[in-house]
Amino acid sequence: MKRIGVVGAGAAAAAATYVLSETLEEATITVLEKSGGLCGRAATRRRDGVVYDYGANYVKSADERVTELLTGTLETDGLVEIDEPIWTFDRDGEISPGRESDEHRWTYRQGLTQIAKRLFDRTDADVYRRIRVERLRRDDGVWRLEDDSGEAWGPFDIVLLNPPAPQTAALLRTAEWAAELRETLVDAVDAVPYRTIWTGVFHYPFERDVPYYALINTDEGHEIGWIAREECKPGHVPDGESVLVVQASPEWSTEHYDAAPEEALSELAAITAELLEDDRLTDPDWTDHQGWRYALADDGAASGPLRSAESEGLYCLGDWIAGEARVHAALRSGLEVGERIALESAR
Repeated sequence: MKRIGVVGAGAAAAAATYVLSETLEEATITVLEKSGGLCGRAATRRRDGVVYDYGANYVKSADERVTELLTGTLETDGLVEIDEPIWTFDRDGEISPGRESDEHRWTYRQGLTQIAKRLFDRTDADVYRRIRVERLRRDDGVWRLEDDSGEAWGPFDIVLLNPPAPQTAALLRTAEWAAELRETLVDAVDAVPYRTIWTGVFHYPFERDVPYYALINTDEGHEIGWIAREECKPGHVPDGESVLVVQASPEWSTEHYDAAPEEALSELAAITAELLEDDRLTDPDWTDHQGWRYALADDGAASGPLRSAESEGLYCLGDWIAGEARVHAALRSGLEVGERIALESAR
């Protein structure tokens, strides 16, 4: 019987847990998530009858296996598609139609977190929330985890690490095992570059008649990197209302990350109103916000050190493995890690 510990309950962890539950008989899986939610940056909140994805906005059909997972393996009830196109804008605020794309863009009526919830629901894993793992140990050939309250978890034959690369590197530094291998692994993980993103959410008691779902800045010269209209997602926003999810540029986000939220939201709303040429947008009737210090990985990790650690029963997973900050990349990473563990366990 394999005893498996998973740090983090993001999309990759959910996919790996699903594969392991399907392929390893009598395996016990314990998932420890520091927050109160599931699916990492594919995050959803609800307020006043509104559902909004405030991190990743959708999962696209860029990977055949992930497409099969969402449209075949999992129940498709509640899976919805965004039909409106994505347009572009430049540093001067000039808005233009984007390129046509035949890729599907999916979410759920209940939000993107449904991906992880549905995957975990198909397993017998024990999922614990609000458990912050701070220490990793290797004793007598098994792994043990320790949370911020000092409670020990384990022993585990295998441990999966799903946090963003900088947080994974910090946890790896606490591990007292194979110093040379550990340092090589830490260096590889710590080298993954990240962009910081600060997101503002703005609700308005009126609809806006525009022909696009979202706008993306193509030259990285504007204070805003992305604006999405949540009302384009079936079931998310009541008729007659609108919700904008505005993700600031990495430079603006870093500069305002520790600013008072009210001030940052007011400034971001004003920039949004100017870009969209609609003064009404400076005065939303409610707002929300979230800072993502480690939002988007710009490059992947060297595979050699990761594979060497796997021989010790330690696996890293997430979209940062491939350096592609997309939900489908995270899911693919989880599927592949789960399959490698299953294959190694069968030998």
